[in-house]
Amino acid sequence: MEELTPRRQMVLGLVVREFVRTAVPVGSRALVEQYGLNVSPATVRNEMAWLEEQGYLTHPHTSAGRVPTDQGYRYFVERLLRETELPSPERRTIAHQFQQIRRDIDEWMPLAASVLARTTNNAAVVTAPRATQARYRQLQLVSIQGRLVLLVMVLQGGLIKQQMLTLPDMLSQAVLSEAADRLNQLCTGLTAAEIEPRLPGLPPLETDIAQLAVEMMRRADSAGAAVYHDGLSALLQEPEFTEGSRTRGVLRVIEERSYLEAVLADALGPTVGSVQVMIGGEGRFDELQACSLVLSRYGVAGLATGALGVVGPTRMGYDRAISAVRYVAGLLSDLVHDAFVTGAEPFPPAERV
Repeated sequence: MEELTPRRQMVLGLVVREFVRTAVPVGSRALVEQYGLNVSPATVRNEMAWLEEQGYLTHPHTSAGRVPTDQGYRYFVERLLRETELPSPERRTIAHQFQQIRRDIDEWMPLAASVLARTTNNAAVVTAPRATQARYRQLQLVSIQGRLVLLVMVLQGGLIKQQMLTLPDMLSQAVLSEAADRLNQLCTGLTAAEIEPRLPGLPPLETDIAQLAVEMMRRADSAGAAVYHDGLSALLQEPEFTEGSRTRGVLRVIEERSYLEAVLADALGPTVGSVQVMIGGEGRFDELQACSLVLSRYGVAGLATGALGVVGPTRMGYDRAISAVRYVAGLLSDLVHDAFVTGAEPFPPAERV
């Protein structure tokens, strides 16, 4: 990417910011007046013409004003944006919201999507953290009635699986609890593949329960990560998406898990915490030509990770979107670390079965 002169950088940066703000093609005179530039409109017009020749700007045939191209946005994001943070009061408010639900893993993703959508005025997508392999944490057996028993299994990270089963014989709660305690001592921290070799030699009840637990863990391993989103209706009010053909890409990335997974696999590597910006589909996703995505992976690499980001028009407030995505990803990474590494309780003791 060619290095622009300071004045051309200034003009490009101001055109991007003004177009993001107004959604109206930017003229040289309006730029001089809006930002009090100490150069003439003719000078700015010449610089804008040069930027257009080089592919950084373009102009609709009905307007003399210019708008940024994908190349112009890319230069702006990579060369002109300074690393910023959300204002301190916003960070404190968001952190407090996550602190309130830190023990309830099912609330992390809806809150993250809501916070990102509200903070950036774009749509937000968040995938649930997924362990590389499910690991056994705790199992409980609860007598319901007669031979009917509820099996409650908690995996590392707080994921809870439940299943009703009918035993061959009616057993007391004390016997069920003793069996669960022995399995917990034997299996805690293990994967399904590590538990299976330990099954021979167990009493019949514990063998059956452990085999069922292994099957539940394997289903958890094969299940796709749940996807949460927010802010779609507001995004579709933006002028870029008044045409139906331009909304298809947004709808696919928000609502089709397989398409979102393809985008995430293309844009994000295994590194946790780095923010990636995809502008106009980058030539690889044609349906996203009118969109930009700001994405990050969160969690603990090699243990459990998810992804989150915002989806908006290429005319996006990139500085705020990047700051918000980075901050929320950091909060979620802390929560995943607490749940998977330090073993913090996923729910208060009073709520346990």
